Amino acid sequence: MFYSLGRNVLYPLSHALYRPTIEGKENIPREGGVIVASNHLSFIDSFAIPLASPRQVRFLAKEEYWTGKGVGGLLRKGFFTAVGMVPVDRHSPTAAQESLDTALEVLKAGDAFGIYPEGTRSRDGRLYRGRTGVAWLALTAQVPIVPVGLIGTEDIQPVGASFPRLAKVTVRFGKPIGVEEYAGVPAGKARRQLTDRVMEAIAELSGQERVDAYNEVPGGEPSA
Repeated sequence: MFYSLGRNVLYPLSHALYRPTIEGKENIPREGGVIVASNHLSFIDSFAIPLASPRQVRFLAKEEYWTGKGVGGLLRKGFFTAVGMVPVDRHSPTAAQESLDTALEVLKAGDAFGIYPEGTRSRDGRLYRGRTGVAWLALTAQVPIVPVGLIGTEDIQPVGASFPRLAKVTVRFGKPIGVEEYAGVPAGKARRQLTDRVMEAIAELSGQERVDAYNEVPGGEPSA
């Protein structure tokens, strides 16, 4: 109910304000578990993708968004619930694995789950090496991965900006990448090969320069 209400309000509002270019919506399976793997340029990415997708895409968000008090806390909780976010404790000593386990539950329930293989936002606009969690999820849940290329979201809410701005945005959904061909491939090798393939597809969609290194969070800054 919250999701339907939120989408009915946010979808026409966002499209009227930003008039985004959306390509490849037909590449997203209409049912069943699927991973939506995207480049990451801005905090706003986790809202841009669900609002561009023909079906709900669920992203993880820090649980603090659900624990605020007063009217502000209630509104924030309602907003993040409405857009389909899933709360996760990022301060837990096992946060990384707990996040993957939560994502696995979403996929096994037949829903779409959004993930950023780079792990954190790109501060220089380049596309960094993908971490293999995306492939672990796909291979474990046996679901396809739809690569996504975002263009221009960093101009809506640049790093350090408190409020969104008007900017031109493009969301490109690529063709699904299946996991069937990795059956019988050693687990570690399969995860690396599949992740690299996903990052290649994202690079083609986004047009970003590639970096053969992992993106690190500077100075303990939160990743999203």
